Amino acid sequence: MAVTKKDQIRALLKCIETGDSGPVAVVNEAKYIQHNPQTHEGSEGLVALFQRLSRTSPKVNIVRAFEDDDFVFAHTEYDFERRNIGFEVFRFEGGLAVEHWDNIQERCGPNRSGRTMVDGPTEAVELELTESNRALVRTFVEVVLVDGRLDRLADFVDEDAYAEHNARLRDGVSYLRAALEAEGVSGRRIDYHRIHRVLAEGNFVLCVSEGNYGGAHTAFYDLFRLAKGKVVEHWDTTEKIASRSEWKNDNGKF
Repeated sequence: MAVTKKDQIRALLKCIETGDSGPVAVVNEAKYIQHNPQTHEGSEGLVALFQRLSRTSPKVNIVRAFEDDDFVFAHTEYDFERRNIGFEVFRFEGGLAVEHWDNIQERCGPNRSGRTMVDGPTEAVELELTESNRALVRTFVEVVLVDGRLDRLADFVDEDAYAEHNARLRDGVSYLRAALEAEGVSGRRIDYHRIHRVLAEGNFVLCVSEGNYGGAHTAFYDLFRLAKGKVVEHWDTTEKIASRSEWKNDNGKF
């Protein structure tokens, strides 16, 4: 059986734990573009970096991974100096990974519904619905999260089956609505401004957005599972974007 791009990325991320140099060959380091603002670009090869990290006895668990044409997106658990949850996105070109984005948050929870930030289904199904699911999530985020049309929530989210993995929330559309209605010092506490990318495989869709959380410039990565044309489950990470003066490369978060 042919090795898929997502299999290669699973192996690559596991190298952080093992220090194995073999899977790093999937990365074209000569063309590799790093979008984590806190990472120096080109200052240390990936083999050396992963071998150095592996000596700190980290734990890496790739919970779920999906493939969308030239992109792979993965949902991960990291246990380094602290326990984090992340989304990793890689772009392939010519069979090799040439670009990387991520969004990392400290692990919290479980939430009041007993759900962790990563539990739940992991395998994509209904691959024939990839494009319709992508379109539905894009419209949902644009209409409800960016434009603030909370009266349209029920058009996109299953009110009877919505499962929430955000550590601050709980299951049910009413709790989601309340969180989105909450006001901060200078407007909406959760304030989406624009979508940067929507990636999908079957019934799983990842939306990458930019906005403010609690007044701070923030990257939102939202993973949705869909069933029968509506959102039925949600995982996310939110990460404050460092000020431009603190960036270690010039590629930008998005």
